[in-house]
Amino acid sequence: MDVTFLLNGSQVTAKDVAPTTTLLDWLREDQALTGTKEGCNEGDCGACSVMITDDSGAHALNACILFLPQLHGKAVRTVEGIAAPDGTLHPVQEEMITHHGAQCGFCTPGFITTMATAHTNGATDHETQLAGNLCRCTGYAPILKAAKAASEAPVPAHMHDTPLLLDQNTPGEKPKASGAEPPTTIDALACWYLDHPAGTLIAGATDVGLWVTKGFRDLGPVAFLNRIPDLRGISDGGDHWRIGAMTTLTDLLPFMATHHPSFAEMIRRYGSTQVRNAATIGGNIANGSPIGDGSPALIALGASLHLRRGDARREIALEDFFVAYGQQDRQPGEFVEAISVPKQDDHLSCYKLSKRFDQDISAVCGCLWIKLDAGHVSEARLAYGGMAGTPQRAKNAEAALLGAAWTRESVEAAMAAMTKDFTPLSDMRASAAYRMQTAQNMLLRRYMEDSGQQASVLEVAP
Repeated sequence: MDVTFLLNGSQVTAKDVAPTTTLLDWLREDQALTGTKEGCNEGDCGACSVMITDDSGAHALNACILFLPQLHGKAVRTVEGIAAPDGTLHPVQEEMITHHGAQCGFCTPGFITTMATAHTNGATDHETQLAGNLCRCTGYAPILKAAKAASEAPVPAHMHDTPLLLDQNTPGEKPKASGAEPPTTIDALACWYLDHPAGTLIAGATDVGLWVTKGFRDLGPVAFLNRIPDLRGISDGGDHWRIGAMTTLTDLLPFMATHHPSFAEMIRRYGSTQVRNAATIGGNIANGSPIGDGSPALIALGASLHLRRGDARREIALEDFFVAYGQQDRQPGEFVEAISVPKQDDHLSCYKLSKRFDQDISAVCGCLWIKLDAGHVSEARLAYGGMAGTPQRAKNAEAALLGAAWTRESVEAAMAAMTKDFTPLSDMRASAAYRMQTAQNMLLRRYMEDSGQQASVLEVAP
């Protein structure tokens, strides 16, 4: 297939490329643009970061798990395109020199592109913006100083890329039933997937990308969902919010910050800026992982899932979608179209336990929705990830809480009841006993916070 986009300001076409060719490989092997580095090759280290501009703005993304078809009609800037055409350095490059922000230099190109993207967007939360770029020799202090020093400088004119927007819908476009062209409407996707039920749907590729770069899988027929705008966005459904499956975590975060801020803070932690810019909430669910952080929060909120197969649509409770490890209630040719979240007051607390605080896989994720009336528990939905083969509610613990006074004694009784809900496994992230104790302690933490006690690891002082 052919893919056309802007590369450092010039239009290019990658001809006859395999659909799962990564941008990183194409840049280094076909274009000899070797400034973009291969580090982890799984979207974790940020050495391959590039700046991608589309109709929603400029975004830092990991080139190592970004497939070329995802770039059609967009604009790409690598580290070679950050300086002006006449060689004038970008403000972040100048400040990295001034503040001695590089030693070995291997990670520096990724830092430069991420910093330049943040600078273009006027983002000054530098620690969050750079959480997906790892450095092992310079240390972050001079890099953060450089980012801060550059933040007041004007954005160079050449950084304002205008995407080609080749993948916008044509009004009245009819569904394409063949696999010859990527689908651009939901109807076209439904036709394609019926014809290719064994095919692979690619949303943000933050997981599927690793199937290629680490697992060396042949994905067979693929459909890229990034060209279907109707799968993106959040709309008001009256008594609920409808979230399109292709809504990125970057777009979901500010929405949840308004309605359920604890969920938003977890979104900030469970992926770097580069990952959040690509990863979608529908992909996080459809993946079916028992340690996907989105599902426990949405289950605790009572979310439902909208599935489509051909012209048939159905809606199920999200918690019923997960049948067993690696098995979901999804028929061949059926895909996740959207998620509905009931409008409700905020009674949600999300707790993520991982070895690293930022952008790490959870050992246990607990999302607890507990409503109190006159000091008693009137409603409770306690959803956990990492405690079973699927995201799952602690229904025995919920039953122990319902109607009980919100006291330390009732919480401890519910903690004891939780042992009937889960039989966790031991693995490289945590032992079974540790998982059970921490899951129980998350409920205790919620009680302590409701009682005015400080329990956040970021705020507790010795």
